[in-house]
Amino acid sequence: MISLKSVVHSYKDTKPISFKDWQINNGEQWLLLGESGSGKTTLLHILTGILKPKQGEVNINQTSIYSLSSKNLDQFRGRNIGIIFQRPHLIKSLTIAENLLLVQSFAKLPEDHKRIDEVLNSLDIIHKKDAYPSTLSQGQLQRVSIARAVINKPALLIADEPTSSLDDKNATAVLELLMEQSGLNQATLIVATHDKRVKDAFTHTYSLA
Repeated sequence: MISLKSVVHSYKDTKPISFKDWQINNGEQWLLLGESGSGKTTLLHILTGILKPKQGEVNINQTSIYSLSSKNLDQFRGRNIGIIFQRPHLIKSLTIAENLLLVQSFAKLPEDHKRIDEVLNSLDIIHKKDAYPSTLSQGQLQRVSIARAVINKPALLIADEPTSSLDDKNATAVLELLMEQSGLNQATLIVATHDKRVKDAFTHTYSLA
């Protein structure tokens, strides 16, 4: 379970942003909806342990993440939170498999080549395992981004604006992949977007003004 309680944040010389309490049960799929400037990125950073709020608490599976030391928080994030960005951030000099091994290493987990094969198979890109990022299409890179996010079986999977630059057909395909992968990995899914096209795909919505 993931919960957000009494969270408030402010940047220097700006009005504080208060976020309504949010409780998410394991395995649920949520849409985080908000226009640019509504605080969506701030909330994402708070949920993922990147930005400590001025007040309030974030709990992931009964762990209050901001009570952890910086080192333990980094390790907790690596094991429990998977993030899919709008653009893939892969190390170009490493193969796809090596990029995924690095994610396991950052989380202080043992190398698990079987898990890598399993995830790449589920995303239908196992044939690109030994390829370099520069040789992949944009769609294939997006699948690798999803693979990297789910490789450590995180409790929470967050996709940040995954459809904003896509046409309707590809936006639908990416959403289906995200939902399928969250189900396969028993992860809670949060898709953060201002793209109202995807609203009908979710039964749960958290909206920012």
